Order: sequence, then structure tokens, then C-alpha cells
Amino acid sequence: MDNNNSGSSSDSHSHETFPMDTETQAYYGNHGVDLRRLQLNLIRALTCLYYHVLPSPPSFVSSPGAALPPPPQPQQPQAVDRISTLPDSFLRRVVSLLPIKDGARTAALSRRWRGVWRAAPLVLAHSDLLPARRPCRSMLEVSPAESMAAADAVTRILEAHQGPIRCAHIVSCYMKHLIPGLLARWLHLLAINGVQELFLVNRPWPLNMMLPAGFFGIATLTRLYLGAFTFPDTAALPGAIEFPHLEELGLLCVYMDNRDMDFVLARTPVLKTLCIQMNIWLTRLRIVSRSLRCLQLVGGTELDVLMEDAPRLERLIIWSSLVDNAFQRKVIKVGCAPVLGYLEPALHTLEVGNTVIKIGSL
Repeated sequence: MDNNNSGSSSDSHSHETFPMDTETQAYYGNHGVDLRRLQLNLIRALTCLYYHVLPSPPSFVSSPGAALPPPPQPQQPQAVDRISTLPDSFLRRVVSLLPIKDGARTAALSRRWRGVWRAAPLVLAHSDLLPARRPCRSMLEVSPAESMAAADAVTRILEAHQGPIRCAHIVSCYMKHLIPGLLARWLHLLAINGVQELFLVNRPWPLNMMLPAGFFGIATLTRLYLGAFTFPDTAALPGAIEFPHLEELGLLCVYMDNRDMDFVLARTPVLKTLCIQMNIWLTRLRIVSRSLRCLQLVGGTELDVLMEDAPRLERLIIWSSLVDNAFQRKVIKVGCAPVLGYLEPALHTLEVGNTVIKIGSL
């Protein structure tokens, strides 16, 4: 991240980009927190989240009519309608490759196209429902009014769509402003439609926005990224919950404790990639996973990491780890990680068995 380019604009626009509500101001002010510093730290963390950590939604084809060459003149007086002869399965594939607005417009063509749209594998990108972005504006600069208009469109699409959902990328929504229960309703509809990839980021404030526990019911997930939420209390959840197909998990600026992290790892039997950014409340990361291959810790607070049983772990990346005191380095302990081949310990001390490896000693 280029702090020289983004720092000044972040400093000047942080209050406008993420307006802090009165209740949150009072809470942090009463606890002696410098509100301006808190705002600046948040804008930097979310800039990293949006532009360096959070994956982009699947690519789309260009919108119809955008810089396309003119169609060739027909050889006969009337062109042959070849599209109508194509099978619905092919048309559903075509519609699924369009941006969500363009895909929805096909439903107005005919009754057949309406059915094609409703059954097409959907890529629901929240950013595609926002107004056209001015060149000088980034994805961070989304107003509450713009967010709510897009949220209304998300609701209409999820209520009307009857087919599978390949990906839901909802990362610019002020969740606090939603109608009570609407986020839980979204998650319920996504579960019914078998969503495979879910990217869900709250627009703070407040930072203690509780994530509905309903996302635990989406057993079809293969990729899941959550941002700027408080993780639900796992102590009250049924022990049978599992993500049997989840291969990639990102927890970005999420409030969760050690018990919740243990719960998640125990219920993701095929997890290959785990990314944690700005771990909040998490002080210890105990890795017991026979499938995990890559662990990324981005911009975290002080965190002890124990590789207790990770026989397939190949990469451990700790990027921009923050410690308050250079003499209080946290420890990475490697118990069982026999194929670990890439390690970037940053400000942490590495222990392999009884051997301590410090920076500069390799």
C-alpha cells in the first residue's frame, strides 16, 4: 500500500468516508480513545482490506454496445433469429456472465428470457448496483444513500431469483441502516440458492455490528470472506454445524475470540487458505487442520501462533504485523508442519521444536 499517495486523502476524507454515529463517538470518547486517530487507523485498515486483501468478484463480459464494431449487413432481406434456437442452458450461461444490471434487463425481452434470467447462475456484485463512479472516487467513498439504494436492489434480486448463486459480493453496505432482520433474510435466501462464494463486508460504524448466525447454515460455501463484524457467539451453536466444502476463509477486521476461532477450524475439514486481517480480541491462533496449506496474517495485533497439527501447511505469511514494543515480540511455535516451505515471520520469533530462530539468524 502506497501511504504517500493515500495518506493525505485518507486524512482529509476519513470523517466523510466513514461518519461515526453519536453513540459510537460517546463510547470511544468515554474510554479515552483519540477519535481522529481511530478514524485514520480504520481508513488505513479498510483501504488495505478493499485493495490488497479482499478478492474481486468473478470477471464479467463487457456491457452490450460498449465499443463493439457494427454488425455485418445481412445477406438476405431479413436476418435469421439464431439466438432463439439455442438451448436454455446455453442462454443461462451467457446471462450469468453479464453484470447484474444487464442480466436483469434480459428478463424484459420475453417470457422465455424471464425464465432464463431467474434460473441463471447469478453473480451478485453489490458494486455493480451502485451509481456510476466518478473517476476521483474510490470504492471506499460510498454514501449511505447510495448504499441503501443498492441494498434495496439486492433484496429485490434475491427475492425474485430462483436459480443458483455462484457468488455474492456485498462489500459496500452500511449494515446498521438495514431494516432489522434484512441481513439475516439475505443469508437465508443465499443458503436456499446454494451460494458458493460469499464476500460480506460491513461499512462501519459501529464496529460491534453483530453478524447473524444464519451464515453457519450455508453449507454450500467454497469461499467466505467476512469484514468489520462481531462474530456470533459459537458457544450456543449446535455442534453438528460444518462447512464441508469451504476451501478459502478470510476474517477481516472481525471481532472474535480464541474459542470462536477454534470452533471454525474444527468445522472446515477441507480448508486450504486462511487469511486473518486486523485480528480483534484474538490473542492466540492454534492451528489444528489437516487440510490447511496457506496461512496469511495481515496487519494484526499481537498474536501468538501455534502450529499444533498442520501436516499440509506450505506457506505462512505475516504481513505488517503490529506490536507496541519491539522487545515484546510474539511467538510462532511450529509443532507439526512438516512441509512448511515458505515463511515470512516479520516481527515474530519462530520456534521449531526446541529451536528458537530469530530475524537475521537464517
